[in-house]
Amino acid sequence: MNSVEIVIKAAFESDECFQETLSRVIKNDLRMSAVEFSDVSGIPISTLYKILSGHRDPNMKTVREIVKTIRRIEGVKDEFIAVIAARPVLDNIIEKKMQIDGRLITIREYSAVSMEDAIVAAIKAEKDGATGLVCAPIVSTTVEKVLNIPIATIMPRDSLITAIKLVARKTE
Repeated sequence: MNSVEIVIKAAFESDECFQETLSRVIKNDLRMSAVEFSDVSGIPISTLYKILSGHRDPNMKTVREIVKTIRRIEGVKDEFIAVIAARPVLDNIIEKKMQIDGRLITIREYSAVSMEDAIVAAIKAEKDGATGLVCAPIVSTTVEKVLNIPIATIMPRDSLITAIKLVARKTE
């Protein structure tokens, strides 16, 4: 677990655990003083000292700012997988976050209506920080040549068979 995950986990355990963990992360992991962390985060030093000493429970806005600051300092970005498809396909994605092998992965949608749109979306997704990409087979062979992230191809077997049956029934 990285420092952000450790701090978030501690926040859900107890106020005391959060205070001890945050203090340890600032001092040992980030190698900063409370004053330096306050300067970087924009959280008033008096607020930070009260949180670290247990005299004040942080509000949600302060916890978000702490997490955002740790991410920025450590260079941690939200891990996400990009899915490139036509809007009707993307609308079928119900879960925007998935637990996979103990990691919480965000699913970020990139709509495309043409090959060109899909290629541009793939390049944009990688620039946005995608850790992987899911796209149609017609696009995957092209984007594999220009991207440096793993790519998986959508193989819509069930929906393809359903579509064939639907067309067959319409041609009766």
